[in-house]
Order: sequence, then C-alpha cells, then structure tokens
Amino acid sequence: MPPVLEARNISKRFQGTQALWNVSFSLDRGEVHALMGENGAGKTTLAKILAGVVIADEGELFVSGESVVIDHPLRAQALGIGIVFQELDLFPHLTIAENLAIANPVAREKVIVRKRNLSAWCSTFLAKVRLDVPPNTLLRNLAIGQIQRVAIARALSLNSRVLLLDEPTSSLTEDGVQSLFELIAHLKRDGVSFVYVSHKMAEVRQIADRVTVLRDGMLVGTRNASDLTSEELITMMVGRKLARHQRTDRVGRPNVVLDVRNLTTAFLSNINFTLRAGEILGVAGLVGAGRSELGATLFGLRKRTSGDIQLNGHPFSPNSPAQAIREGMCLLPEDRRWQGIFPKMSVRENASIVVLSRWGSERFRIEAQRVAEFQKKLAVSSSPDVRIASLSGGNQQKIILTRWLLAEPVVLFLDDATRGIDVAAKEQIYTIIDELASSGKGVILVSSELPELWRCCDRILVLREGRQAGIVTTADSSQEEVLRLATGTPA
Repeated sequence: MPPVLEARNISKRFQGTQALWNVSFSLDRGEVHALMGENGAGKTTLAKILAGVVIADEGELFVSGESVVIDHPLRAQALGIGIVFQELDLFPHLTIAENLAIANPVAREKVIVRKRNLSAWCSTFLAKVRLDVPPNTLLRNLAIGQIQRVAIARALSLNSRVLLLDEPTSSLTEDGVQSLFELIAHLKRDGVSFVYVSHKMAEVRQIADRVTVLRDGMLVGTRNASDLTSEELITMMVGRKLARHQRTDRVGRPNVVLDVRNLTTAFLSNINFTLRAGEILGVAGLVGAGRSELGATLFGLRKRTSGDIQLNGHPFSPNSPAQAIREGMCLLPEDRRWQGIFPKMSVRENASIVVLSRWGSERFRIEAQRVAEFQKKLAVSSSPDVRIASLSGGNQQKIILTRWLLAEPVVLFLDDATRGIDVAAKEQIYTIIDELASSGKGVILVSSELPELWRCCDRILVLREGRQAGIVTTADSSQEEVLRLATGTPA
C-alpha cells in the first residue's frame, strides 16, 4: 500500500537562506511520524509545504501514490490534509461553533445561519476530539489545551485524514500532554495519520511510530522511534554529543530585589513572595492557575486591586510596561507571536527597540555591535536585517530574550522562555539564566516542565486557581510535591 502522503526531493529557499534541500518524507495510514530537528532545521517549512501554506521550489508531492500539486491550503484541505499551527490561528472573540464553521466549505449555508443546526453540526466533531463544552462557548474562555482540541476538531470537520501538528504540546502542562496523546491514539484507530513536529524527545519516543530528523535543511535520516535512544536523537539533531550542565550552585545574597505582599488582582488573590539578588524563583501551576497573570501584573499590563510591591527597596506600582521597564522590571511573554515580536520589523530592530534611545548619538553603532554579540552568543545565524517573521519560532524567542538582556533589568520575568525551543537552544538559554543570576539579577521563571524548574530554580512558587498553594525549595522538595500543590491533592 502506498504512503498516504509522500514528499520527494523537496527544496525551498527564503531570502538567500536554504530552508530545505532535497528532503524526502513519507507518512503511512494510521501512523504518527515525528519530524525533529533544531530551530531553523526546516521542520515547520516542510509541514507548511505539505499543507499548501508554502510552495516548494523543487520536488514532488504524492497522496496515496498519486502525484498532486498542493499550491494552496484549500487544495490541501480538498486532499484531506489539515494543519494545526503552534500559534493557534483561531478567533478568540467567536464561539467554538463559529470557529469551526467560518470559511469552511463543508459547512452548508443552512448550518451557518441557524444556530441550532450549527450547534448540532459542531457537536459531532467536538465529540470526536472528546471536548465536552457547549458549542456556543466563546473561544477566549477556554484553556489552551481545549483551544487546541477545537483546532483539531476544525481540521476533522474539513474531512482531514492527515493532520500536521506543529509543536502541539508547547503550551500544555503534563496532564494536558497526556490528554492529547490519548486523543491522538483514539484518532489513529480511526485511520487518521499524524505528522508530529516537536523538539521533545521523551514525548516523541512515547507517541511516534517513526522519526525523521532534519539538520540545516537537509535530511539526516528516518528511524523507528522504538529503536532510538534520547542520546542518539540528540546526536542526529545537532551533529554532536550535547554537553548538559547541571544547575549552578549559587551563593545567596541578602538584598531583596522584589518584595510582593498580598498582591490581588481581578484573578489573583493574596500572593506573597520575595526574590533576592542572584536568585531564580520558579513559578509552577496548571494552565489557568495565574502564572502569566502574575507576570502581566508586575509588568503593568494588569491592574492590581490591592497589595504592595517593592522593587529594589522602592515602592513599585507600574501603570504601563514603559514605566516597568524604566524602573527595572522586564517580561518575556508566553505568546511571542501576539505579544513578543514586531513581525514587520527586522531582527536588529526587534532586539534593540526598548533601549535604542539610551545610547545617544552612538546608538546605531552600539546597536549593531551589541545585537551581533547576542546573536553569536545565542547561535542565531540569520542576518540582523531580515524580518523577524522569517525566523523559526525558536530563533524569534532568542531575539526577544536578547531585547531584555540589552535592557539590563533588575528583575526579569520569563514566561515559558523555552517554549518551542530545541534541546541545544535550551541549554544555551539555561546558561544565560545562570549568568543573569550570577551577576546579581533576580529571575522569575515560569515553566510547564518540572524538570526545567528543577534544573534552573532555587525555589518554586506554586499557584492554583489564582491563589498561592505554596513555596518549595528545590533542594528539599520533589516534583511530586509541586504537582500535589498545583492540583490540590491531599498529601
């Protein structure tokens, strides 16, 4: 039986960068085929070519053994191919049902204009993805894992038999990941095939049947997932054995750089913690626990209703991000697409936008020098003059991190800083975080990955439903204890 989807000798070039070169890939019916590689390896580009979002310069595509031309997403949809992007492309102000029906050629006119018919039509696909939520629920009221299921339901409503999932677990907590895996297994039994783009080796070895690795736009090889160890995967991805560093032993400093007392917002309630110079404080909790809300409040994006904050020993009450930055508080947001990058601006402009005015008449010379230094340090090889939108998601994240490193903050709040980042880039970012702490900065690190919190942090603040569930010391606690606090499970 021929593969349900096959790509042969695919090549693609962007703005002088060879994104893919002579890459071949195949997907069998009912298979989960993982696509792995470092940031910029070409994984997402290949997925977009298969989905008709990007057109290859060279190569051929086949569906069930027949040669096809996929030059538009609608053509891919007609062939039964759907894609769920890492940055979910749905409409938060519309209902679930409206998101499924809008611009959907399968939904007939009477389905769209009659709410009763629309809800009934939508419910069929929500049942397939095991989402027990009323179809008239606004998308913005859902958790990220639920929104992801809506995106998958929409793809199924378009009669997709092949689903391309781009970094599907990047925003999910551990329970959300397992829930997604159960859904994938359920859909596999129905004959749906998956291309699973990911950096996470443990997940890939758990969920995938085969693994294809790309490096620098070229095919390294395809192997059965069950035959690969994590170290073999790393070597295939980076071309060398990766040096992994343990958490740096830091000498505690007495001065408190951030003191939060009874912080309360429309969602958070009575949050209390201190952060010392040179300390890394982790923030853990399930999706919707208030982790991002805490960062937004400290950065002046959310209004606090009560409580006191002191930054470097002075009262701190930012009314805007600009004020927060001036006083030494910076935030790397969770959603880089909507809150982090300026997509039409260059890499250099995105990195220097908050500090350029500080450098006076020499600002452009200093800008070029400093941005180049950090690009080299974080291994971002693209030209500083290309639009940041042309970079991979992981390299975009590195440039946003560069922005805040250039700002030299007193406290840096990192909201899922390694989301969508490959294993080698994670080690680079961990080193930067360690260096920040060693230089006396205060760092707050939000992460959905408990091993990451244990790798980086001295203490962990655990949130549950907007309230403080506890603070643990990594040297004296366990990941199980954090999960217990986050879920409210009795000891």
